[in-house]
Amino acid sequence: MQIYLVGGAVRDQLLGIAAKDKDWVVVGATPEAMLAQGYQTVGQDFPVFLHPKTKEEYALARTERKSGHGYKGFICYSAPDVTLEEDLLRRDLTINAMAQADDGSLIDPYGGQQDLKQGILRHVSAAFSEDPLRVLRVARFAARFAHLGFTIADETLQLMRQMGNAGELNHLTAERVWQEWQRALTTPSPEVFLQVLRDCGALAILLPEMDALFGVPQSASSHPEIDCGVHMLMVAKQAAKLTDDPCIRFAAQLHDLGKGLTAADALPRHPEHEQAGVALVKNLCQRIKVPAQYRDLALQVCALHGQVHQLAHLSGEAIIALLNQLDAWRKPERVAQLAIACSADHAGRLGFENEPYPQATWLKQAFELAAQVDVQMIIAQGIKGAAIRDALNTKRAQVLAPLIESMQAFKA
Repeated sequence: MQIYLVGGAVRDQLLGIAAKDKDWVVVGATPEAMLAQGYQTVGQDFPVFLHPKTKEEYALARTERKSGHGYKGFICYSAPDVTLEEDLLRRDLTINAMAQADDGSLIDPYGGQQDLKQGILRHVSAAFSEDPLRVLRVARFAARFAHLGFTIADETLQLMRQMGNAGELNHLTAERVWQEWQRALTTPSPEVFLQVLRDCGALAILLPEMDALFGVPQSASSHPEIDCGVHMLMVAKQAAKLTDDPCIRFAAQLHDLGKGLTAADALPRHPEHEQAGVALVKNLCQRIKVPAQYRDLALQVCALHGQVHQLAHLSGEAIIALLNQLDAWRKPERVAQLAIACSADHAGRLGFENEPYPQATWLKQAFELAAQVDVQMIIAQGIKGAAIRDALNTKRAQVLAPLIESMQAFKA
């Protein structure tokens, strides 16, 4: 029995990154031998065991043979005669197909270390095309390592295109699409995930609402980058600079979906694109099973970002209506979340990256002022029933008067 550290832990160690998880491959063993040493079995599709003390995963060396469509359509063969090189051959990228022996020596049969030095994401073998999930994984790795200068090998990107053309991506489950997207939202460069999917044709297959933004023009005066798809990527990049919160990053990426529906005779303007986008956000989130906390914020940002941009032109009543729609009184954290997403939208335009965006501060100030209004004072005046809400809204709007005056003076 020989045990090797494999995959991401080896890769990250060579990059000088602390590895979160360690995976191990065991060569020359049987399930019975593992159980006899106290390991616990957890694998369903192939033999994977938990170490009796560390609880890290130890998988028996295996090979795979394609038997159907999708990422589950494989027959696995695991036996003591499977070599380490055969096990590494089935992995996705060369940088993930390295192993380390217990004496620290590196086993690198497919040039992973060289690709790591050159910053190249390259598939190990033609078997890459048998698993459609790898298209999403490569896009995620590209987003994770883009800040280190990593790019995808031309031949790998071409193979990813061929997989889409062959219909393999249609066999991905909604859960796996969301899982990879969600992971990409926590990387340093989430926009790269979307760009790679666009480059290989996967965005049109998996997220057609987002792909529809590319090629749609906007007014050059407010959007010098012109293209709505380019703007979406720029906003995604700015959101990642402003916050680590994946919910805000997700909402920022979806904020302009409605622009993909604008009638040709209205272009380059996009009247009422905010409301047009709400249904698209709902459908997308339902289709790929996006969690409620992500969906709900994305819907709010989609519906309200235009009003936030025009905050200095809104009346006190309109600002309170915005905060009511945001459900800010019960969920005050949404005010800051909306402000950040709108800041990313503002900065995600060519030449506007460093321009000030006072609306973010104004929105938070408006909420803080309005939240100071005590509903008990209104009740003490003898106001009852539904009239309490109306009186509360009126009083909250009134206390915004000085802020509105200062906003309008600033814009003037």
